[in-house]
Formats: sequence, C-alpha cells, structure tokens
Amino acid sequence: MVSKLLRAFALTLGLSSAVVDVLGARIQAPFIRLPSDAARRRQDVKDIFLTSWNAYKDIAFPHDDLTPISESFTDGRNGWGASAVDALSTLFIIGEEKIFEEIVNFTSHIDFTISHTTDTVSLFETTIRYLAGMLSAYELSGKKYPALVKQAEILGTKMTAAFVDGNKVPFGELNFNTSTPVIQTSNIAEAGTLTLEWSRLAKYSGNDTFRALAEGSVRQIASLTGPIPAFPAQGIDPSTGESVGAYVTWGGGSDSYLEYLIKYARITNTDDNLFADTWHTAVDSSIHTLLRQSTVGNHTYLADLDDSRTIRHIGSHLACFMAGNWIMGGKMLNNNTIVNLGLALNEGCWNTYASTATGIGPEAFGYISSDGSFTGSGDPSAGDLAFYNRHGYYILPGNSDYFMRPEVLESNFYAWRATGDTKFFERAVSATNSFATFLKTPTVAFAPIDDVDSTDSDFIDDMESFWFAEVLKYLYLTFDDPNRISLDNFVFNTEAHPFIAPPGKAVYGSGKLTASTEPFKSTSGPLPLVSFSPKLPTKIPN
Repeated sequence: MVSKLLRAFALTLGLSSAVVDVLGARIQAPFIRLPSDAARRRQDVKDIFLTSWNAYKDIAFPHDDLTPISESFTDGRNGWGASAVDALSTLFIIGEEKIFEEIVNFTSHIDFTISHTTDTVSLFETTIRYLAGMLSAYELSGKKYPALVKQAEILGTKMTAAFVDGNKVPFGELNFNTSTPVIQTSNIAEAGTLTLEWSRLAKYSGNDTFRALAEGSVRQIASLTGPIPAFPAQGIDPSTGESVGAYVTWGGGSDSYLEYLIKYARITNTDDNLFADTWHTAVDSSIHTLLRQSTVGNHTYLADLDDSRTIRHIGSHLACFMAGNWIMGGKMLNNNTIVNLGLALNEGCWNTYASTATGIGPEAFGYISSDGSFTGSGDPSAGDLAFYNRHGYYILPGNSDYFMRPEVLESNFYAWRATGDTKFFERAVSATNSFATFLKTPTVAFAPIDDVDSTDSDFIDDMESFWFAEVLKYLYLTFDDPNRISLDNFVFNTEAHPFIAPPGKAVYGSGKLTASTEPFKSTSGPLPLVSFSPKLPTKIPN
C-alpha cells in the first residue's frame, strides 16, 4: 500500500524519491511578495492581540491566564504570570515597545525559586513558556536586558532537580518548594523538548551543564529501539530510561521531541549527525508505516500506531505541526519528497478548518483510508459518515472544540514562507476573520469554543498564554515582511519563541538512515495526560 501511495504522491506533486541538490538548506522562498492588504491584515491581528491583552492586564495580571467569560483568572502555571512572560516575544515583534519594557521589568522581579501555587512545576511547560519567553526576548531586544538571563538561570537551576540519581531522562514534574521530582513515568515530548532552550541558557549563563543535561536526555531517547525505526514509543520511564508502552504518534506526548531533533541540528549547526539523521529516519518510517490518504478527497494524513500495532485512523490539531516541521526539515536535508509531503499534510490539516461552519478546525478527527477506519473510539455514526463523505474527515466524539491552538496556522506559516504561494496568506486571513467572529465573547477578549461546527457554540472559559505566544504571532508574521523574522535566520521553539540561528549549512545530516540491531522492548505503566485542557464551558447566546 505504501509504494502505491508514494507513486500517487509522485504523480500528484511531481515528487522524486531521490535526494536533490536544488533546494539547499535555505527554508524561505526568495523574493516573496506580500499582497497589497498585508498592512491591514497585520493591524487586524494586532487589534485582536491588544483587545485580549488589555482584558488580561485589567482583570488577570499578574496571574497566569484570563478567564474571559467569568472575567477572572487562573494560575495553572504556578502563578508566575504565564500570559505576560509568554507574550514577551510577540509584544516585541508587533512593536509594542512600552508594554514590552513594562513586562520585562515585571519578569525581572518574579520569584522563580518557589511555586506561587500548590501545584507541581512542569519541566516541559515551564521551559517552553517561561524560559524560552525570557531568552527569546533577551535576544530580540539586542541583549539589552541581562536581568532576563539572570532570571532564566535561576529558573533553569531549579529545574535541574528533575535529573536525579544520574538518570539521563528527567522526571516531568517537580515540587519546587522542596526541589524534589515527582517519581512517575513521562513521555518523550516532556523529556525531549529542552535542547533549544537549555542550550541557549548554557550559552548566555556560561554554564554548559544546562546543554549537557538536555542533550543527554535526547541522546538516550534516540538510542532506544522504537516500534518503527528511529521512532520511540510515546512513553518513557525516567528511572530506567526505557520505553513505556508502544504507542507511536506525531501528536501530543511525542510531537515536540521529533520537532526538536531537526531544529536542534539547525540552531547549533552541529557536525554530529545524530539529530538530523534520527529525524530523517523517523520521517522515513512514518512515510512507510503511518502515511494514509482518505478515500474521499484524497487528503493526506499521518495515522497513529497503537500498543497492539494497529493503525488508528486519527489526526489532531496538535499533530498538525508536523506539516511545517517536514517542510523545514526537508529543506534542510535537500529532500524534495519530504518538503512536498509536508505541503500535502498541510493541505489535509487546513481542510479541517475549511470544512466547518466556523472556518476553524477541531481538536481531533477521524478518517477512512483503503485499509479501514479504526480509530479506537468506536465506529463512526451515520452523521459522522455523512460529514466524512462531504469533507474527507469527521470530528471525533468529544473533540469538536477549538482550544486556541496554533499548529494548523503554524504549518500554514511555514508553507507560506517556503513557497510564497498567496493561498497560504489568504488562509491566514480566513482564520483571522473566523477568530474575530466566533471567538469574540460578549464579555471581554476572546475565548475557546466547544463546537467548531456550530456558529452558536458554547465558550470555554480559559484564554491560555499560547494565544499570545503562538496563534497571534504566527498570524502576524504571515502578514509581515518575510525578511524580518526569517526562517533562514531564526528557529522557533515549540511555543513560537524565535531564537537567532547561525548562517545555515549547505545540508544537514549524512543523507543516510539510522539502523538499530536491537529488538524493541518496553514496560507497561500509566502515562501522563497529554496537553490536558480543563474545560469550563458556559453557554453564551451568540
């Protein structure tokens, strides 16, 4: 089936399975021309940002997040002001210098030595939001605020307590007040998404321990024999460094481990091919094992492979980052096949937006391909099948919500910058208009919605910090000068905080796939919740 799929892609997209040398490692297309309405579109996004920001600042600051419906706040990220710190790089990019300086001053005085709530501290979330937010702001502002590095070093030093007893893989949760980890299983995304931030912290603090710890965890994960080549199981036990379960997915729990393999190669320009070659092999394994096309519309998707080695015909908003990641990585490897498959995957993800009543995509979806329709969530209903027959996918039960996630627009941004095709610009316009129409609350700011296929949906009372950090940044940059925050000069962390990259190499990786002679082995055990979103839906008349 895989060879037939690849032949179909080749006919459709004009692909070659050979590595080609015409792309170079340059990611952006040269001479991208912005449409004439770009300035107006930037202002539209900025208006949404400032409406959201002003409500957060008036009602919720210095707490973590605004709850727009109840006009209150939550402290789900330890009460350090997540929305404020996470917004720093976006504030700088959109030109809000006064607010940026105010939040830099606020951030410089946060007490990161303790949690301001009774919650444990997530190593992953704290790294990608707080640590990255501070270090990216430090770079973007021309290294004008060294207090940001000092604060990042204090926070990073506290988080090193996640590495105990010589373990290469850190535990995912910490009690900051006692500097002790919670001893439990983790996943490869939590353990393998530190390298960009911690290597940058090592550079500015002068303490290479940060880089060594983060890189050591990734090396341990990459050394594991996976259920498919170079693709570890989602779960991992930090106590042993071994796999837990056998689930394979580009979605939550595995996603940013895979994302950072190729991004770390780019931001470091390392001559160690482990990172680029492991990513390349994981992509190759995915093409041969997970790649699917829907029987309606011929949409391109990546399936999951569950513990019983059964294909699950599911996709998710979280997993849709992979389209942009494949575009970026394919460019770096000079591999036109991967680039074009990334563009095809992006089409499948965008179709989930284009097909709903609101023009916004759902949290998770199912589909049917030539080998079946199993999702693990039961057979599709008559209504699901009717929707599928119109659109080539259907919304999985209980997953109709849009939680203000960025991944589809993130990949759309990469597609725009890699091709200069204005259809991607117009898609960003469409999403901006949909957000302005359907996420605007009758109270303050904007909020997630419970049903993307209803124009009169319930709202969800939680505006997470990644609304500022990711969604609105990717939209704004789609409409901005492509040379300002160029993908050839910056690498984005998984929370969309840009880091300055060195000049690109001609090619990354050896061009060879990695191989393991060891059999796959794992243990069983509970796994942490993946991107858990506490929902507080409140019915608000449209």
